[in-house]
Amino acid sequence: MIIVTGGAGFIGSNLVAGLEQRGLGPIVVVDRLRQGDKWRNIAKRNLHDLVTPEQLPEFLDRHGDAVKVIFHMGAISATTETDADLVVENNFRLTLDLWSWCAVTGVRLIYASSAATYGDGAQGFDDESSAAALARLRPLNPYGWSKHLLDRRVRAALDQGAPRPPQHVGLKFFNVYGPNEYHKGGMRSVPAKLYPQIMGGEPARLFASDRADYADGGQVRDFVWVGDTVDVMLWLYDNPGVNGLFNLGTGRARSWNDLAHALFAAAGLPPRIDYIPMPDHLKGKYQYYTQADMARLRAAGYDRPFTELEEGIRRYVQDHMGAADPYV
Repeated sequence: MIIVTGGAGFIGSNLVAGLEQRGLGPIVVVDRLRQGDKWRNIAKRNLHDLVTPEQLPEFLDRHGDAVKVIFHMGAISATTETDADLVVENNFRLTLDLWSWCAVTGVRLIYASSAATYGDGAQGFDDESSAAALARLRPLNPYGWSKHLLDRRVRAALDQGAPRPPQHVGLKFFNVYGPNEYHKGGMRSVPAKLYPQIMGGEPARLFASDRADYADGGQVRDFVWVGDTVDVMLWLYDNPGVNGLFNLGTGRARSWNDLAHALFAAAGLPPRIDYIPMPDHLKGKYQYYTQADMARLRAAGYDRPFTELEEGIRRYVQDHMGAADPYV
Protein backbone atom coordinates (compact mmCIF):
# COMPACT_ATOMS: atom_id res chain seq x y z
CA MET A 1 0.00 0.00 0.00
CA ILE A 2 1.17 3.50 -0.87
CA ILE A 3 -0.25 6.53 0.94
CA VAL A 4 -0.15 9.96 -0.68
CA THR A 5 -1.14 12.79 1.63
CA GLY A 6 -2.33 15.83 -0.28
CA GLY A 7 -3.04 13.30 -3.02
CA ALA A 8 -5.90 15.33 -4.47
CA GLY A 9 -3.77 18.46 -4.66
CA PHE A 10 -1.53 19.66 -7.45
CA ILE A 11 1.72 17.72 -7.10
CA GLY A 12 0.07 14.92 -5.14
CA SER A 13 -2.52 14.12 -7.81
CA ASN A 14 0.14 14.07 -10.52
CA LEU A 15 2.13 11.66 -8.36
CA VAL A 16 -0.93 9.44 -7.87
CA ALA A 17 -1.36 9.33 -11.65
CA GLY A 18 2.30 8.39 -12.07
CA LEU A 19 2.06 5.64 -9.46
CA GLU A 20 -1.06 4.23 -11.11
CA GLN A 21 0.58 4.33 -14.54
CA ARG A 22 3.42 2.25 -13.11
CA GLY A 23 0.94 -0.28 -11.70
CA LEU A 24 1.97 0.49 -8.13
CA GLY A 25 -0.32 0.39 -5.15
CA PRO A 26 -2.95 -0.05 -3.84
CA ILE A 27 -3.01 3.74 -3.48
CA VAL A 28 -4.65 5.61 -0.62
CA VAL A 29 -5.18 9.36 -0.90
CA VAL A 30 -5.33 11.51 2.22
CA ASP A 31 -6.89 14.90 1.53
CA ARG A 32 -9.87 17.21 1.95
CA LEU A 33 -11.91 17.84 -1.18
CA ARG A 34 -14.40 20.44 0.11
CA GLN A 35 -16.44 22.39 -2.41
CA GLY A 36 -15.30 23.10 -5.93
CA ASP A 37 -13.57 20.96 -8.55
CA LYS A 38 -10.59 19.64 -6.61
CA TRP A 39 -12.13 16.16 -6.81
CA ARG A 40 -11.56 16.22 -10.57
CA ASN A 41 -7.80 15.95 -9.93
CA ILE A 42 -8.33 12.32 -8.89
CA ALA A 43 -11.54 11.52 -10.79
CA LYS A 44 -9.70 9.24 -13.25
CA ARG A 45 -7.81 7.31 -10.60
CA ASN A 46 -8.60 3.83 -9.30
CA LEU A 47 -8.05 4.44 -5.59
CA HIS A 48 -8.05 1.89 -2.80
CA ASP A 49 -9.32 4.46 -0.32
CA LEU A 50 -9.76 8.18 0.27
CA VAL A 51 -9.52 9.46 3.84
CA THR A 52 -9.35 12.87 5.47
CA PRO A 53 -6.29 13.96 7.48
CA GLU A 54 -8.35 13.59 10.67
CA GLN A 55 -9.06 9.96 9.79
CA LEU A 56 -5.44 9.10 9.03
CA PRO A 57 -4.33 8.02 12.55
CA GLU A 58 -7.21 5.54 12.80
CA PHE A 59 -6.52 4.33 9.26
CA LEU A 60 -2.87 3.72 10.13
CA ASP A 61 -3.88 1.85 13.30
CA ARG A 62 -6.04 -0.51 11.21
CA HIS A 63 -3.93 -0.85 8.06
CA GLY A 64 -0.39 0.15 9.05
CA ASP A 65 1.03 -3.32 8.48
CA ALA A 66 0.19 -3.05 4.78
CA VAL A 67 1.82 0.36 4.20
CA LYS A 68 5.11 0.38 2.30
CA VAL A 69 5.76 4.09 1.77
CA ILE A 70 4.14 7.44 2.55
CA PHE A 71 4.53 10.35 0.15
CA HIS A 72 3.65 13.32 2.34
CA MET A 73 2.66 16.13 0.00
CA GLY A 74 -0.15 17.52 2.16
CA ALA A 75 0.32 21.03 3.55
CA ILE A 76 -1.05 24.51 3.74
CA SER A 77 0.94 25.73 0.76
CA ALA A 78 -0.25 29.33 0.53
CA THR A 79 2.69 31.66 1.01
CA THR A 80 0.12 34.34 1.88
CA GLU A 81 -1.39 32.44 4.85
CA THR A 82 -0.92 34.60 7.96
CA ASP A 83 -2.28 32.22 10.64
CA ALA A 84 1.05 30.84 11.80
CA ASP A 85 -0.56 28.51 14.35
CA LEU A 86 -2.61 26.88 11.60
CA VAL A 87 0.41 26.58 9.33
CA VAL A 88 2.57 25.00 12.05
CA GLU A 89 -0.16 22.53 13.02
CA ASN A 90 -0.58 21.33 9.43
CA ASN A 91 2.93 21.63 8.03
CA PHE A 92 5.14 20.87 11.03
CA ARG A 93 3.24 18.94 13.68
CA LEU A 94 1.49 16.51 11.33
CA THR A 95 4.74 15.72 9.52
CA LEU A 96 6.55 15.04 12.80
CA ASP A 97 3.79 12.64 13.79
CA LEU A 98 4.19 10.82 10.47
CA TRP A 99 7.98 10.78 10.90
CA SER A 100 7.62 9.16 14.34
CA TRP A 101 5.08 6.61 13.10
CA CYS A 102 7.26 5.68 10.11
CA ALA A 103 10.33 5.36 12.33
CA VAL A 104 8.56 2.95 14.65
CA THR A 105 6.87 0.88 11.94
CA GLY A 106 9.69 0.85 9.37
CA VAL A 107 7.72 2.64 6.66
CA ARG A 108 9.52 4.83 4.14
CA LEU A 109 8.72 8.58 4.17
CA ILE A 110 9.22 11.05 1.31
CA TYR A 111 7.98 14.51 2.24
CA ALA A 112 7.61 17.94 0.69
CA SER A 113 9.84 20.73 1.86
CA SER A 114 10.04 23.94 -0.19
CA ALA A 115 12.38 26.41 -1.85
CA ALA A 116 10.53 28.99 0.28
CA THR A 117 12.90 27.91 3.06
CA TYR A 118 15.66 29.89 1.29
CA GLY A 119 13.93 33.23 1.88
CA ASP A 120 15.32 36.01 -0.29
CA GLY A 121 18.15 33.77 -1.50
CA ALA A 122 20.87 35.79 0.18
CA GLN A 123 22.37 32.54 1.49
CA GLY A 124 22.16 30.86 -1.89
CA PHE A 125 20.19 27.77 -2.92
CA ASP A 126 22.51 24.99 -1.82
CA ASP A 127 20.58 22.11 -0.23
CA GLU A 128 23.29 21.36 2.31
CA SER A 129 21.40 19.93 5.26
CA SER A 130 23.87 20.31 8.10
CA ALA A 131 22.53 22.02 11.21
CA ALA A 132 24.85 24.98 10.63
CA ALA A 133 23.80 25.42 7.00
CA LEU A 134 20.09 25.24 7.83
CA ALA A 135 20.52 27.72 10.67
CA ARG A 136 21.67 30.39 8.20
CA LEU A 137 18.43 30.40 6.20
CA ARG A 138 15.77 33.07 6.81
CA PRO A 139 12.35 32.27 5.27
CA LEU A 140 10.12 35.24 4.46
CA ASN A 141 6.68 33.90 5.42
CA PRO A 142 5.00 31.41 7.80
CA TYR A 143 4.75 28.76 5.08
CA GLY A 144 8.47 28.84 4.33
CA TRP A 145 9.31 28.98 8.01
CA SER A 146 7.12 25.94 8.82
CA LYS A 147 8.93 23.87 6.19
CA HIS A 148 12.29 25.14 7.43
CA LEU A 149 11.36 24.30 11.02
CA LEU A 150 10.63 20.76 9.91
CA ASP A 151 13.91 20.42 8.00
CA ARG A 152 15.81 21.57 11.10
CA ARG A 153 13.87 19.21 13.37
CA VAL A 154 14.63 16.27 11.07
CA ARG A 155 18.30 17.25 11.02
CA ALA A 156 18.37 17.31 14.83
CA ALA A 157 16.78 13.85 15.01
CA LEU A 158 19.36 12.45 12.61
CA ASP A 159 22.26 14.10 14.45
CA GLN A 160 21.01 12.71 17.77
CA GLY A 161 20.77 9.20 16.40
CA ALA A 162 17.03 9.07 17.08
CA PRO A 163 14.89 6.48 15.31
CA ARG A 164 14.22 7.38 11.71
CA PRO A 165 12.24 5.91 8.81
CA PRO A 166 14.25 3.41 6.74
CA GLN A 167 14.07 5.87 3.83
CA HIS A 168 13.66 9.54 4.67
CA VAL A 169 13.75 12.18 1.95
CA GLY A 170 12.75 15.84 1.99
CA LEU A 171 12.23 17.62 -1.34
CA LYS A 172 12.65 21.37 -1.68
CA PHE A 173 10.26 22.04 -4.55
CA PHE A 174 10.99 25.16 -6.60
CA ASN A 175 8.43 26.82 -8.95
CA VAL A 176 6.36 23.84 -10.07
CA TYR A 177 3.82 24.31 -12.86
CA GLY A 178 1.49 22.01 -14.77
CA PRO A 179 -1.98 20.43 -14.85
CA ASN A 180 -4.25 19.83 -11.84
CA GLU A 181 -3.47 23.13 -10.14
CA TYR A 182 -6.70 24.78 -11.28
CA HIS A 183 -8.32 24.57 -7.83
CA LYS A 184 -5.58 26.67 -6.19
CA GLY A 185 -7.05 30.07 -7.00
CA GLY A 186 -4.55 32.82 -6.29
CA MET A 187 -1.83 30.26 -5.53
CA ARG A 188 -1.85 28.84 -9.07
CA SER A 189 1.39 29.10 -10.99
CA VAL A 190 1.88 32.16 -13.18
CA PRO A 191 1.37 30.18 -16.43
CA ALA A 192 -2.07 29.11 -15.17
CA LYS A 193 -2.93 32.72 -14.32
CA LEU A 194 -1.65 34.24 -17.55
CA TYR A 195 -3.16 31.74 -19.97
CA PRO A 196 -6.78 32.91 -19.62
CA GLN A 197 -5.61 36.53 -19.98
CA ILE A 198 -3.80 36.00 -23.24
CA MET A 199 -6.52 33.77 -24.68
CA GLY A 200 -8.98 36.54 -23.88
CA GLY A 201 -7.00 38.94 -26.05
CA GLU A 202 -5.30 40.69 -23.15
CA PRO A 203 -1.57 41.23 -22.67
CA ALA A 204 0.31 39.16 -20.14
CA ARG A 205 0.68 41.22 -16.98
CA LEU A 206 3.97 40.84 -15.12
CA PHE A 207 5.42 42.71 -12.17
CA ALA A 208 7.68 45.60 -12.96
CA SER A 209 11.03 45.54 -11.22
CA ASP A 210 11.78 47.91 -8.37
CA ARG A 211 15.47 47.02 -8.43
CA ALA A 212 17.96 48.62 -10.76
CA ASP A 213 19.79 45.34 -11.38
CA TYR A 214 16.70 43.63 -12.84
CA ALA A 215 14.71 44.73 -15.89
CA ASP A 216 10.92 44.65 -15.83
CA GLY A 217 9.94 41.01 -16.15
CA GLY A 218 13.59 40.09 -15.80
CA GLN A 219 13.15 38.55 -12.36
CA VAL A 220 14.06 34.87 -12.62
CA ARG A 221 12.80 31.60 -11.18
CA ASP A 222 13.65 27.94 -11.45
CA PHE A 223 10.46 26.73 -13.18
CA VAL A 224 10.02 22.97 -13.00
CA TRP A 225 7.46 20.91 -14.96
CA VAL A 226 5.30 18.86 -12.58
CA GLY A 227 5.99 15.69 -14.58
CA ASP A 228 9.67 16.02 -13.70
CA THR A 229 8.86 16.15 -9.98
CA VAL A 230 6.87 12.93 -10.39
CA ASP A 231 9.81 11.29 -12.18
CA VAL A 232 12.09 12.20 -9.28
CA MET A 233 9.68 10.79 -6.69
CA LEU A 234 9.23 7.56 -8.64
CA TRP A 235 13.01 7.29 -8.87
CA LEU A 236 13.21 7.68 -5.10
CA TYR A 237 10.60 4.94 -4.75
CA ASP A 238 12.82 2.71 -6.89
CA ASN A 239 15.92 3.61 -4.85
CA PRO A 240 15.08 3.12 -1.17
CA GLY A 241 18.71 3.54 -0.17
CA VAL A 242 18.67 7.24 -1.09
CA ASN A 243 18.14 9.53 1.91
CA GLY A 244 18.50 13.24 2.55
CA LEU A 245 17.21 16.71 1.81
CA PHE A 246 17.29 17.60 -1.88
CA ASN A 247 16.41 20.54 -4.09
CA LEU A 248 13.86 19.77 -6.78
CA GLY A 249 14.13 22.30 -9.57
CA THR A 250 15.89 22.20 -12.92
CA GLY A 251 19.10 23.96 -11.97
CA ARG A 252 18.44 26.68 -14.54
CA ALA A 253 16.82 30.04 -13.78
CA ARG A 254 14.57 31.61 -16.42
CA SER A 255 12.88 35.01 -16.49
CA TRP A 256 9.20 35.85 -16.32
CA ASN A 257 9.64 37.36 -19.78
CA ASP A 258 10.89 33.98 -21.03
CA LEU A 259 7.83 32.32 -19.55
CA ALA A 260 5.41 34.83 -21.08
CA HIS A 261 6.99 34.47 -24.53
CA ALA A 262 6.77 30.67 -24.23
CA LEU A 263 3.07 30.95 -23.39
CA PHE A 264 2.32 33.15 -26.40
CA ALA A 265 4.31 30.83 -28.67
CA ALA A 266 2.47 27.75 -27.39
CA ALA A 267 -0.84 29.50 -27.95
CA GLY A 268 0.18 30.65 -31.44
CA LEU A 269 -0.17 34.34 -30.56
CA PRO A 270 2.18 37.33 -30.88
CA PRO A 271 3.64 38.37 -27.52
CA ARG A 272 2.11 41.32 -25.66
CA ILE A 273 3.37 42.11 -22.16
CA ASP A 274 2.36 44.85 -19.73
CA TYR A 275 4.27 45.54 -16.54
CA ILE A 276 2.38 46.45 -13.38
CA PRO A 277 3.86 47.97 -10.19
CA MET A 278 5.09 45.62 -7.50
CA PRO A 279 2.39 45.53 -4.76
CA ASP A 280 3.42 47.13 -1.50
CA HIS A 281 2.76 43.95 0.47
CA LEU A 282 5.34 42.07 -1.66
CA LYS A 283 8.12 44.64 -1.47
CA GLY A 284 10.95 43.22 0.60
CA LYS A 285 9.39 39.75 0.45
CA TYR A 286 9.70 39.10 -3.27
CA GLN A 287 12.29 36.69 -4.61
CA TYR A 288 14.09 38.18 -7.61
CA TYR A 289 16.22 35.11 -8.22
CA THR A 290 15.87 31.41 -7.49
CA GLN A 291 17.91 28.60 -8.99
CA ALA A 292 18.18 25.15 -7.50
CA ASP A 293 21.61 23.68 -6.98
CA MET A 294 20.94 20.15 -8.21
CA ALA A 295 24.39 18.69 -7.50
CA ARG A 296 23.32 16.56 -4.54
CA LEU A 297 20.41 14.88 -6.30
CA ARG A 298 22.65 14.22 -9.30
CA ALA A 299 25.36 12.83 -7.02
CA ALA A 300 22.76 10.54 -5.45
CA GLY A 301 22.23 9.01 -8.90
CA TYR A 302 19.34 10.84 -10.56
CA ASP A 303 20.47 11.34 -14.16
CA ARG A 304 17.33 12.15 -16.17
CA PRO A 305 17.19 15.53 -17.95
CA PHE A 306 14.69 18.15 -16.83
CA THR A 307 12.11 19.55 -19.23
CA GLU A 308 13.02 22.87 -20.86
CA LEU A 309 10.66 25.72 -20.03
CA GLU A 310 9.43 26.11 -23.61
CA GLU A 311 8.58 22.41 -23.90
CA GLY A 312 6.88 22.29 -20.52
CA ILE A 313 4.76 25.33 -21.34
CA ARG A 314 3.88 23.83 -24.73
CA ARG A 315 2.65 20.65 -23.06
CA TYR A 316 0.72 22.59 -20.44
CA VAL A 317 -1.01 24.79 -23.02
CA GLN A 318 -1.63 22.31 -25.82
CA ASP A 319 -2.18 19.08 -23.88
CA HIS A 320 -4.05 20.46 -20.89
CA MET A 321 -5.18 24.09 -20.54
CA GLY A 322 -6.17 24.28 -24.22
CA ALA A 323 -7.76 20.81 -24.26
CA ALA A 324 -11.39 19.85 -23.60
CA ASP A 325 -10.22 17.84 -20.56
CA PRO A 326 -7.36 19.70 -18.83
CA TYR A 327 -6.81 17.11 -16.09
CA VAL A 328 -4.17 14.41 -15.81
